[in-house]
Formats: sequence, structure tokens, C-alpha cells
Amino acid sequence: MKQFLKYFLASLLGSLASLIVLFFLSIIIMVGMISMVSSEEEVSISKNTILKLEFKQPVPERSQFGDINFSSLMSGKIGKDLGLNDITANIKKAKDDSNISALYIKLDNFNIGSYSTIEPIRNALLDFKKSQKPIIAHGNYITQKAYYLASVADTIYLTPTGGIDFQGLSANLTFFKKTLDKLEIEAQVIKVGKFKSAVEPFIVDKMSKANREQVSAFMNSINIYLLKSISTSRNIDDNEIKNISNNMLVQSPDDALNYKLIDNLNYEVEVLEILKNISGRKRLKTVSLKKYNKVAGASKPQTSNRIAIVYAVGEINGGKGSESEIGKDNIVDAIRKARKNKNVKAIVMRVNSPGGSALISDIIWKEVELAKAEKPFVVSYGKYAASGGYYISCGADEIIAEPTTLTGSIGVFAIIPNMQKFFDNKLGITFDGVKTGKYSDFVSASRPLTKGEKAILQKQVDTVYKTFANIVGVGREMTFDEVNDIGQGRVWTGLQAKEIGLVDEIGGLDYAIEVAKDMAEIDEYKVLEYPEIKEPFQEILESLQEDISAKIFSTEITNIFGHYSKALKMVKSKEVQVRLPFEMEVN
Repeated sequence: MKQFLKYFLASLLGSLASLIVLFFLSIIIMVGMISMVSSEEEVSISKNTILKLEFKQPVPERSQFGDINFSSLMSGKIGKDLGLNDITANIKKAKDDSNISALYIKLDNFNIGSYSTIEPIRNALLDFKKSQKPIIAHGNYITQKAYYLASVADTIYLTPTGGIDFQGLSANLTFFKKTLDKLEIEAQVIKVGKFKSAVEPFIVDKMSKANREQVSAFMNSINIYLLKSISTSRNIDDNEIKNISNNMLVQSPDDALNYKLIDNLNYEVEVLEILKNISGRKRLKTVSLKKYNKVAGASKPQTSNRIAIVYAVGEINGGKGSESEIGKDNIVDAIRKARKNKNVKAIVMRVNSPGGSALISDIIWKEVELAKAEKPFVVSYGKYAASGGYYISCGADEIIAEPTTLTGSIGVFAIIPNMQKFFDNKLGITFDGVKTGKYSDFVSASRPLTKGEKAILQKQVDTVYKTFANIVGVGREMTFDEVNDIGQGRVWTGLQAKEIGLVDEIGGLDYAIEVAKDMAEIDEYKVLEYPEIKEPFQEILESLQEDISAKIFSTEITNIFGHYSKALKMVKSKEVQVRLPFEMEVN
């Protein structure tokens, strides 16, 4: 009887605890839902308002709900983080908004990670200037990426005691070879393409000659384009701007002023007074980009015509995928829905991917082929459209890239770790077993590859490469030899890719949509985005089956150890991969 009571009470207490947790979670969710609904209400602004742009957060391809955690739920701050799509749309809206008298770019804590993301915003600002409304920029410390955006402004101010970076581009790659040596782990590499250097971090401790050649080529391509753009915007001679950058002549705020990179040295409080005078108000009135997003724009055309935008963002892996990962399910379903929707007259696929699984890339490519057979299919490239990212899109009717997009990387590889010595010498673990056939334990991390296994893997990799090159050849109307000459895993910028025929035009997503509209022979349309973005609380409810506490309270370790986690994913995969040769940020 005592045992019965003991277990009964324990069970009762457990049930009560669960009910209490669910009760409080329900309250938190309700508070969040109420705040979210109120945050989506339309906003109005008064005359002579100045639109303020700040970029303190990374900019995703499209607007999406921010991370849902305990803090955001309790504070009720679960609004959307503005994506590239809405940022450019709002600048376009401000151009024709009579209530907006000027645009102010605050350059501090600039956090847009790539020049390919900055480019569409910069182009939107150039278009805004046609309205004759001034663009004013100010920073206490201006990074090179922030300056590239600000260079279109009518006036750039820098704090007198501040700083500015302008010394050319650099990029550092991370190598794991010495770590693997210490752990007595051998990375067994099978690849095709002398430039396919995704495997280099695991087998050497510095860049190979071929890799250094390709990185130098595309870095110089990016640098020349950026300097040319700045030269044009700031009316500085081409050779002079190169000299300033190459020799780091700007080392102080006074240098920046003397070399005409900026227009004046002022504190922000002084710039705010200048903005007040521009607006003609006694009291300065500004509106943030996030708030301005809720201001009604021009009425949309009354038409059933739709242009579908399919966002293919992130590494290409199996599974259902997400906003930041291309899975088999999410992108295939998205393309299929766009193809079957009778109101969709054309499809634009926005690709921002360094590649990944060759198998999933091929499955997505096939879906693109089916869609292209029924309606115009245009591709727009973001930061990356390399390897698998190029594979899935090379058959499109038209490919449009940003000037600084990294694309191509037509090559294939597989990495199989041999961890026998690590297990034996470091952990004291050994393995033994039986098998019914010569290759029953094909590809095992607990021993070296046999000669026969290496031959099989090489054949698989060669086959995938030939398939990849042939698919590119059909899509781009090239022979295998022509593709092979520009393939071999080599990475190209968008500008270089246009010269060699891998892309058709240089431009952004807006231009790709216009191309799709013309191909579909329609005048008016509305945009339809795929995959659909789930409401945040739909995601919470779906995740209740998994582990709600982990979803709300946990911290992603991979955010801290990004390079390590991605490298680990590569060596753990048993699939043949079509992936960009490096994890690199251009600074």
C-alpha cells in the first residue's frame, strides 16, 4: 500500500507540474500573440519626416520572424526582422512618399555581412536619389562595407575623433590539418577538379597554388568593381581611389576628409541639427525602417497574375529544410506549388547557397526542369550560388547574378575520415566483426579505405562530375570540354561568370523579376513568395511534440563554433558533395 501511494503521489505531482508549465507557457504565448497582432497594425507618418536606416542586424534574404526565446516571448518583441526584399521595397516606397523629405543612414555597428547583400540596397539608394531628396550618412566608425553603402550619399559625415576603414579586401581561410594530425585522424579525399579546394582544410595547412590563384582572381575582381563604384559615386579619379586603398592612405578622420572620402567632420548631434534644417521642422521627426515598413504604400494592381519567388537559401541537405537550409522537401514543394498554380505566370528562384548534397541538388534541378517546361523560369543569385547552388539553377531560362556573387565551383568531392589510430591510440577502442561480402562494410571510419574502395569512390565522384558538367552544358549550351575548361571546381564572381557564359546578366532580384515579367508577357502582377513563412506560434505548436523547453530556452552552440560545426558536417557526410571550396568572409 505504501508503494502504491508513493508512486501515485509521484505521478500526481508530475502531472501537476506539467500542467503548471503548460499554463504559464500558454500565457506567454497569448501575450506574444497579442503583441504580434498589435505590432502589425498600419502606421501613418507626418509631413517632412526623415527615414532613418540602420543595419545593426544581419540582413536575411526576406523578412522573417526573429528567434523565439523566453526573453522575446516575455517582452512581446516577436516582430519580423526586415529582409532584403522589404528593405529595398521600403526605400522604393520612400522615393515616391511625399511625407519623406530625406533619408538618413546611420553607419555605426554595421552588420551586413556580404557585398552582394549591400549591392541591392545601394542600388535602391541610387534610384532614390532620382527623387532629388537628399541622402545623409554619418558614422562614428565606418567600416569598409558601411562606406561602400554610404558612398552613394549626397553628404557623408564622420565624427572628428572617429575612424574609417579603407585599405582593400582580405580573406582568411581556416585549416584543420594540424588538429587532425594531433588527433591521429586522416582525411581520405576523393575529388574531381584541381580548384575544388573544399577538401584542403583537412589535408594541408595552407592554400594550394591553384586555390591561391582562384581566390586572388575573384578577390581582385570584387575589389576593382567596388573601387570603380566608389570612384563614380564620389567623383574621385580611378587611379587615385586605387592608390588610396592600396597604400592605406586614410589613417585618420582628417585623411578621409583630405582625400574626399567624406564631406565633413561632425558629431552626430550636429548632423541631427542639419537634418532638422533639411526637414524644415522645429523638431526633428524620424521614422525607422522597421516602423516605416508598416506605412501603407501605393495600392497594388488588381490582377490575378502572379510572379512566384522561390527562396533557396543555405546549404543543400536532405530533410524538410528551413529558412536557412535548402532541404529536399521545402524547395521541391515550393517549385512544384509555383508550377501548379495557374495564376503564377513566371517563377524567379533566388539562390543564396554554397552547395551541399549532390543527390538533393539533382532532385531540385529536375524540379526546375519540370517547371521551366511550363512557364518562364529565371534565377537570381545572392552572395553564393556555387557548386550545388549552381547545379540546381544552371538549367534556368535566364541567370542573373550580383557583380560580387561567388558562383561556379563546378566540381565534386567526398571526404572519408580514417579514425582508426584515434580510436586505438587516443581512446583505446578497437573494432572487429564479420561480413558476408568483400564490400559489406563499405566506407567505415574505423579503418583506412582499401584500394578497391578508393576506386569505387573515385568512379562515383567522376560520374557525378560528368553528370554535373553535362547538365551545365545543356543548360548553358556548351560542350562538355567547354564546361570542363571553366569547371574543375573553380569559383568565379558574377562579373567573371558573365564573361565566360555561366550567367546571362548582372543585376539584383528586382531586375530578375522584371525579366520574368517580360518573358511571361504580362504588364501587371503581384509577387507570391515560396516557401511560405510560418507564423511563429505555429512553429511553437508544431515543436511541442519535440521539446518545447529546448526550443525556447536553449542556446545554439554552433553559433559559436560555426567553422567547426560545418567542417564536422562535411567529414561526417557519406554523400558525394558539390560544395563551395571554403567557408570564407570577404572583409
